[in-house]
Amino acid sequence: MVKKELSTKQWNTSFERRIVYNQYFPYKTSQLYCENVPVEKIAIDIGTPFYLYSAGALRKQIITYQKAFSTVPHIIAYAMKANSSLTVLHLLGKEGAGVDIVSGGELYLALKAGISPEKIVIAGVGKTKEEMCEALQAGILLFNVESEQELIALDAAAKSCGKKASVALRVNPDVDPKTHPYISTGLKKSKFGIAHSSVLPLYKLAGRLNHINVTGVHSHIGSQLTTVKPFIAAIKKMSELIQSDGFDIRYWNIGGGLGVQYDQETPPNPTELAKNILPILKASGCSIIMEPGRSIVANAGILVTRVIYTKTTDAKKFIIVDAAMNDLIRPSLYEAYHHILPVAKNERRHEVVDVVGPICESGDFLAQDRTMPEVMPDELLAIMSAGAYGLAMASNYNARPRVPEILVDDEQYYIIRVRETREDLTRGEKIPMFLE
Repeated sequence: MVKKELSTKQWNTSFERRIVYNQYFPYKTSQLYCENVPVEKIAIDIGTPFYLYSAGALRKQIITYQKAFSTVPHIIAYAMKANSSLTVLHLLGKEGAGVDIVSGGELYLALKAGISPEKIVIAGVGKTKEEMCEALQAGILLFNVESEQELIALDAAAKSCGKKASVALRVNPDVDPKTHPYISTGLKKSKFGIAHSSVLPLYKLAGRLNHINVTGVHSHIGSQLTTVKPFIAAIKKMSELIQSDGFDIRYWNIGGGLGVQYDQETPPNPTELAKNILPILKASGCSIIMEPGRSIVANAGILVTRVIYTKTTDAKKFIIVDAAMNDLIRPSLYEAYHHILPVAKNERRHEVVDVVGPICESGDFLAQDRTMPEVMPDELLAIMSAGAYGLAMASNYNARPRVPEILVDDEQYYIIRVRETREDLTRGEKIPMFLE
């Protein structure tokens, strides 16, 4: 069944109802801007596709978190898996942020970006002994420990390098975050954390280990939370645990996961979240650690792409663009929604289309059955809310070089990652001599 096309007025009304225009990506005289730089100018200068970030939007979000939790001792440990660009990390670090890391590679990038080790925490269910030693030598603040075996391995690693590891036990509070199952981490069936009933015995075990110092407790229930209720439920459960006999906790890591608006979501902002949980946090007497990622960077970035062809079949109309699932995998992986805007605003009729890339996969799409203004070959489109889990999850599938990253700060733009070349595709490869 062919979907009915919307008039310009209907589409604009629908759009306004769903999406609040980001002040850092406004239309000015029918042209999309990033702060005070026309997106089209950047596209002409460097080609497409590319990721484009607003420095102002990044600063605003981290400062909003800092102010929201200013009445308690705290560290905003940005979850850098969302976007690990050195420039993004450095910019956030200059605003006082620490980082939440999940690998030795992320530790390397964080230190390279100038993040203080005293503001770094490491999570993840599969830390290797090598990664443990690297983090111990760097002098990071906390290890979020997720199992008894990991705790024993960390004790051995700390002994081998003459260190003592500061530890937060990660608790699985069995709270449903009401989000996509792939990004839910706080249910008992999840691979993450220690069962609530097993925490006290493990804490006592840690007290007998010579190279472990348990100073914290940690929980994280998932990502893209669009209501504070699951957050409050987890906080209350953890508060009861902290107040239990035998616990001596200095750091309470409450995780992250606050959602953003991609489509029709109405997630709380950091100030609303703080209002609901600060009384409990203050009563604990702990220093608070938070791990926001998506909510800092998602709406600070877009993916800019150019239309190559349009194609109409008996069943569909396709807009074929030069960005693809290897550049932004979220729609293919999660069926995630990203709003798509024409860089040059037009008053053409609106139609239902699939926006697809050149990759040889039916799963290569950026939008399906999407109502949007008619576009022509060579016109530019902006994939909105793409600052989180965009380039961080990109690949070279179909031998496609990864795209560049651009940062705009007011009236200037900066290339913060160059476009990969075809020579980069074979970097590190070698054909064995016996095949020559």
